[in-house]
Amino acid sequence: MALGRAWSVALFGVDGLAVEIEADIGPGTVRTQLLGLPDAALHESKDRVKSAVRNSGFDWPSQRVTLGLSPATLPKGGSGYDLALACAVLVAAKAVVTDRLGGTVLLGELALDGRVRPVRGVLPALLAARRAGLRRAVVPVEALAEAALVEGVELLGAHTLGDVVAWLRGDDAVLVPPPEHEDPVPPPVEDLGDVVGQPEARWALEVAAAGAHHLLLVGPPGTGKTMLARRLIGLLPPLSVEEALSVTAVHSVAGLLTAGAPLVAAPPFVTLHHSTSMAALVGGGAGLAKPGAISRAHRGVLFLDEVCEFGQSNLDALRTALEDGEIQLARRDGVVRYPARCQLVLATNPCPCAPPKDVDCCCRPTARRRYLAKLSGPLLDRVDLRVRMRPLTAMTGPEVAEPEPTVLVRDRVLAARARAARRWGDRGFSWRTNAEVPGPVLRREFALPRADTALLDRALASGALTGRGADRCLRVAWTLADLAGRDRPSADHVAAALEFRERRSA
Repeated sequence: MALGRAWSVALFGVDGLAVEIEADIGPGTVRTQLLGLPDAALHESKDRVKSAVRNSGFDWPSQRVTLGLSPATLPKGGSGYDLALACAVLVAAKAVVTDRLGGTVLLGELALDGRVRPVRGVLPALLAARRAGLRRAVVPVEALAEAALVEGVELLGAHTLGDVVAWLRGDDAVLVPPPEHEDPVPPPVEDLGDVVGQPEARWALEVAAAGAHHLLLVGPPGTGKTMLARRLIGLLPPLSVEEALSVTAVHSVAGLLTAGAPLVAAPPFVTLHHSTSMAALVGGGAGLAKPGAISRAHRGVLFLDEVCEFGQSNLDALRTALEDGEIQLARRDGVVRYPARCQLVLATNPCPCAPPKDVDCCCRPTARRRYLAKLSGPLLDRVDLRVRMRPLTAMTGPEVAEPEPTVLVRDRVLAARARAARRWGDRGFSWRTNAEVPGPVLRREFALPRADTALLDRALASGALTGRGADRCLRVAWTLADLAGRDRPSADHVAAALEFRERRSA
């Protein structure tokens, strides 16, 4: 009996677990058996690995080969185990005598001719391997730039299975070292100065950017709703190192990374067509769920244009994720968690016919109510800022003020965010924006004088405001104070925050 061992990683969402792969070669019926709850793609890997080994110039054992993946009780899927399976078999067959597999994680799919192909999820897999104490990794060459984002792990890139075998035999020159780190080039952003008029909506966009608040824009077609939403990204600060890694991990699992841009350093902007399914919006799929749009927009913006054309059940599926900053998806093979702390921006027409002016509307009142009822009360309760946009009356002239460019507004946003981060950080909290602060903290440790919150009390007493809505008003009030350079909100800031919620969309 001969035994070989290698290491790989099983991914569950953006979380990973080190997997020990054992290969046993012994007497019995000539066959290859794979154990450890493999899915269809992994079950087929034994045939891919066998062909790759033979086509790389090595002999496949002519005895019974048993491949075990431990922990055996956890479901495993994907083709990323191929390289580790092949190396374990070659070690068990005495084709390779090496001690280099100890502490080394192997990731990669094998082509039938022995080429090592890239796989999804290299970044979160290596983060999990590092937590498990594995300090060396062999990955496909195409994934080296992504893998290099993980510090504390020695990285090597492989073109073929033959190269990996040569390295295991002691040839250090055949594998490729990681490239030199280069700062990512920030993507171009559209300028806020392109939007004519709409002072209220522009102010709401600035407040949303400063506090990471959710935003609803309602207005006739052509008033600039989509233009404003797309320019929100230009007002946001770049991601911190920790945030960039968490965003990049989601994009890696989703297969969206490229060798030329392995790190997502800028807040992502994700937009969807109204025919999008629930699985595409929040995540889904057979076996273990894949990340949806709300997770791909983590630490960025999820923009739903023509939101009243979306299915109501799809929109209501966002509610828990917006509150918790993550989404949990249960499927056949288990429950996965994906981060989902994004800013939601909604845009809609006020009615189905959507004329340029309200006086020209031909919709019945019931049709207008039915149209806007797609935005349920619980969903709207989680939207901090609601703005009604008006039709343009002029494109130029003395009555149209010169619009501020993105650079000026962004400076105010960054100053407000810095003030908020400093305030929460000085108290030992990890929150970076006002939208992340729990309501009980604002009501107890940062309570405002009763005279300043009298409007909120009256709104609560009359039923015009929920407890969640009151907490969100307080968060917006703190953002308004940060933009004004004040140490704490005043009664005017609280009133302005309440006015943002009370503006009607119809």
